[in-house]
Amino acid sequence: MENEMKNDDSPVVADIHGCATIAGGVQDVYGEDRATEDQLLTPWSTSVASGYTLLRDPHYNKGLAFTEQERDAHYLRGLLPPTVISQDTQVKKQIQLIRQYQVPLQKYTAMMALQLRNERLFYKVLIDHVEELLPVVYTPTVGEACQKYGSIFMRPHGLYISLKEKGKILEVLRNWPERKIQVIVVTDGERILGLGDLGCQGMGIPVGKLALYTALGGVRPSSCLPITIDVGTNNEKLLNDELYIGLKHRRATGQVCDFLSQLGHIFNCSHPGYRIFNLWPSTIPEDPVGLYTTRPMSRWSIIMNLYRYFLFQEYAELLNEFMIAVKKNYGEKILVQFEDFANHNAFDLLEKYRSTHLVFNDDIQGTASVVLAGLVAALKLVGGSLADHKFLFLGAGEAGTGIAELIALEISKRTSLPVDEVRKNIWLVDSKGLIVSSRKESLQHFKKPWAHEHEPVNQLLDCVNQIKPTVLIGTSGQGKTFTKEVVESMASNNEKPIILALSNPTSQSECTAEEAYTWSQANNAYIFPGFGLGLIMSGTIRVHDDLLLAASEALASQVTQENYDNGLIFPPFTNIRNISAHIAASVAAKAYDLGLATRLPQPKDLVKFAESCMYTPTYRNYR
Repeated sequence: MENEMKNDDSPVVADIHGCATIAGGVQDVYGEDRATEDQLLTPWSTSVASGYTLLRDPHYNKGLAFTEQERDAHYLRGLLPPTVISQDTQVKKQIQLIRQYQVPLQKYTAMMALQLRNERLFYKVLIDHVEELLPVVYTPTVGEACQKYGSIFMRPHGLYISLKEKGKILEVLRNWPERKIQVIVVTDGERILGLGDLGCQGMGIPVGKLALYTALGGVRPSSCLPITIDVGTNNEKLLNDELYIGLKHRRATGQVCDFLSQLGHIFNCSHPGYRIFNLWPSTIPEDPVGLYTTRPMSRWSIIMNLYRYFLFQEYAELLNEFMIAVKKNYGEKILVQFEDFANHNAFDLLEKYRSTHLVFNDDIQGTASVVLAGLVAALKLVGGSLADHKFLFLGAGEAGTGIAELIALEISKRTSLPVDEVRKNIWLVDSKGLIVSSRKESLQHFKKPWAHEHEPVNQLLDCVNQIKPTVLIGTSGQGKTFTKEVVESMASNNEKPIILALSNPTSQSECTAEEAYTWSQANNAYIFPGFGLGLIMSGTIRVHDDLLLAASEALASQVTQENYDNGLIFPPFTNIRNISAHIAASVAAKAYDLGLATRLPQPKDLVKFAESCMYTPTYRNYR
């Protein structure tokens, strides 16, 4: 065999299928030219980018800003027009180009194309025009982008982990070219904004969030990793769309549950009078897919329900493998932000991993921190303390219950009252009406703490008239629910009512600024970039509720008297990087106080340290 190999003078070596393998290397300069569709090609690349390759690398490309010396040193002569322009001129050109588009989605695709072409210019444009472009790269435009992601898909921005990768997720993570990842934003696409299940096309959310981590919080783009967990979709339109980029089968959904409890409940319901398992509560709170039942079942029904249970387990096992692999590959201090998971998974995932991983849910915790900051600032306009107010929420999902809980924690901290006592002044309304004690047995677990003694009330207007809240907060995802009558009732009951319509996208907001006078629009982008930076720069290993309170207080402290005079309860976004630095410093300081920070010694000036850690997108000079 050895002699046969030595005597083989052929420039190519046949593979096991008889197809020629083209190396394209030193001894085969014209190999790629000779390649055909039947032949295999080795995709060689050089370790140092130069020439045309350099122009196609978004991390290093500077376009016409390459200097004369750089053009000579990196073989760019002739590949660019002779003019050399500054990055500032490029920014002017790009923003003029984007402003020519009238449709927001066109502006979005133009910005995403720029990110894929010239990363530093993308962030420079975004930072310099943040108030104008924030609605373009994130909400509300990103919602439409996710709906049409298959149509506008250009190049992958992050990692796609599907059920096909189960058992080899660690290997998939190692396929990502960057090694020093500090922040992961991950979604399973089941509840994208207020738009529902968009499956794999939810990738636009992690990409957009991480763009803001960099632009607003200064986290290096090379340290950010967007990930979509693809377990299918229940969206019929997407399943029938030939341009859909995800798995084309129904979603494996997954409330994490115990097998024996499931089996015991199924057996008990199928055999009344027999109780071989007594592990399940007598009343089942919800039955979204028919897994549970209160009527006797046939053997076939038992088999089918157990099959559905194993689908649930498949989801839970995939997520668990993902979390273990992330920690193994990137270490203890990797921040994992759960984004746009459905309620039944969002709460379970946060609860399951908060004690073992550095995890954060922006829908639950980030929204709560921003709203609490707005309320603290609003008190300077309306007077009193948080404990003096009565709160009514329209919406009892991730955002609503998350905000309510953080408000209760803040009031409890300030007044030394038990949290259970504080909750009595906070009321929630869901799709079935006011959450009251008589509904407690049928409520999801995260709603039960908010079930108070009161007669059932179905309509929001009746809730406002009977509860008489001083603060009305909308997180329902249902548009136009803060009607004229609701707003007028709030105004008649309060001299200075606080009304926050928070649902995204804009079409799903409970009301508009024109329909109800509000002080400002609360946006999670005020909090999560600085919050994440604070965790990273201090080496924090777990997220504690006190860190969220610290972030809220820091944001509220950034509202100036001039802002108050203009009726604002949030500072202007033009100053967002400075705001993020102060939030990061406050979060880091609290982490050091709690013993959660690992970066030692603690910097003396945390604000300056935060500013020094922040990525700036100005061009670098190349040798």
